[in-house]
Amino acid sequence: MKPRLFTPGPTPVPEETLLELARPVTYHRSAEAKAVLAEVTEDLKYVFQTAHPVFTLTCSGTGGMEAAVANTLAAGDKAILLTAGRWGERWQGVLKAFGVETVAVKVDYGKAVTPEMLDQALGQHPDAKAVFATLSETSTGVGHDIEAFGKLVAKTDALLILDGISGLGAMECRVDAWGVDVCVTGSQKALMLPPGLAFVSASPKAWRRIDALPPRGFYLDLRRYRKSLADSDTPFTPANTLIRAQRASLKRIRAEGIENLWARHARIAAACRAGVKAMGLELFAERPNSALTVITVPAGVDGSGTLKKLEKQHGFKLADGQDSMKGKIWRLSHMGYADAFDVLGALAALELVLIEGGFKLEAGAGVAAFQKACAAGK
Repeated sequence: MKPRLFTPGPTPVPEETLLELARPVTYHRSAEAKAVLAEVTEDLKYVFQTAHPVFTLTCSGTGGMEAAVANTLAAGDKAILLTAGRWGERWQGVLKAFGVETVAVKVDYGKAVTPEMLDQALGQHPDAKAVFATLSETSTGVGHDIEAFGKLVAKTDALLILDGISGLGAMECRVDAWGVDVCVTGSQKALMLPPGLAFVSASPKAWRRIDALPPRGFYLDLRRYRKSLADSDTPFTPANTLIRAQRASLKRIRAEGIENLWARHARIAAACRAGVKAMGLELFAERPNSALTVITVPAGVDGSGTLKKLEKQHGFKLADGQDSMKGKIWRLSHMGYADAFDVLGALAALELVLIEGGFKLEAGAGVAAFQKACAAGK
């Protein structure tokens, strides 16, 4: 049976990228390796929509999040944290580890933090040094209005620091135009690579803060990465095989065009939502994003058991809910190397498993709705 990966990370990887990973390992300080990193950096700037350098770190996305905190805040500084799920809570954990005082603007799972909530928090805490937000909250499927957040934070001395790990490349995100001061993403989501790399951008406003603070780390000190990147290099041994493979996936993004990429993800996401509703299922996210669709498990259905059957019988691997949400939601990714027919197949397989389990569903209802939405969204 063919395995089909529909988790919101890791995601499927294009064949040409996988072939790059099969090539012999080369020396990471060679002229060739430096040229590859320079090329990858330029393409990352395009994906981030920034004119400023994007730094490549050999770590997971959480390592990039830690770098964002360690380089911009001192112990005792105050930060506003916008949290709508598990990944906002990840920011909370990192901030706590570095002794940052956190003002939490928190909403229930499935809901989104609004610009009005942020505006109120900024008014109440004018001494906040930073605002932490999440572009795509993969634990719930919520997407946030980062453009609106940026306009509010730009009026203050605070930095806007963004977890774009599962959203960048799947959702519109214009780092410079929207006033995002530090943006973090990871390789294993919409950038179509296995896990292992994190990417971090920093604005001039962020660099003024970074340069004014003493270092709070060694490996994740962005000053070291800035110095090395001037020579198209990294301060420590990089995962150069992954960087070389990332170049291939970034070229795919370049060829499609970033705005076309955003539009394609939006069309597939809209079609998937239409299919879910036609199946008599409910969407979990109040403000759904284009990276994944999160479905509320209907009453009387074994959520975790259904996903196990889906994978065992049809090869489709969707993600369960995390922590307290386990068995309560299904998370169907459609970011990165996935097209409309891939997602259509996932919905068809879910229909079959639900019908077999006794859920009242007209066979083909979700598939038809998906196709109609795709046809209308050309």
